Amino acid sequence: MDDHHAVVSESRIFFFEEQEVVVDDFDSPGYILDVGGGGEGIIGRLKGEQVVAIDPSKRELEESAAGPLKVVMDGRDLKFLDESFETVTLFFTLMYIQGCEHEKVFGEVFRVLAPGGQVLIWEVNFPRRLDEDRDVAVFLLSVKLLDQEINTGYGALWPEEEQDLSYYLRLAGKAGFDVVEQRENGRVLFLKLQKP
Repeated sequence: MDDHHAVVSESRIFFFEEQEVVVDDFDSPGYILDVGGGGEGIIGRLKGEQVVAIDPSKRELEESAAGPLKVVMDGRDLKFLDESFETVTLFFTLMYIQGCEHEKVFGEVFRVLAPGGQVLIWEVNFPRRLDEDRDVAVFLLSVKLLDQEINTGYGALWPEEEQDLSYYLRLAGKAGFDVVEQRENGRVLFLKLQKP
């Protein structure tokens, strides 16, 4: 996973226009594993002490809001036992992980999820590279969360291949998930998956 705070020359950055992301509350028994839960810690803000937030960056976890249990861990190698969680969330996490590693993350999430458990994924719809001179994409977001609005931006190196809804649906199917819900809104996509 890349560090969220890498300094990059602005001439390399392609800025996408701001998108609104509404994060609705959701029901979940037991603990919620939030993969990539550092930084703004959106899921931790929403569900508090019910969340186990993992991130490979200690600094990202230190900067996130109080409430969740915070553990330095990589989503490609989860240290939890099989079937430990009823819910796993990934809030704009996969964009920071190289595409060649996505299958490994989906496999690990599937493993630690209990049968019947759900995965909630919010992610950017990464098109093919739009400008050959700009290899970094920045997505500006206005996140609506309960009574809060959080304005932020997430930037990552442009992936080798397009990472759109069909790309994530293929990964989900290959890992063994059933698709319960899928939505696209501009550059933002949402998936709700279930482990059979």
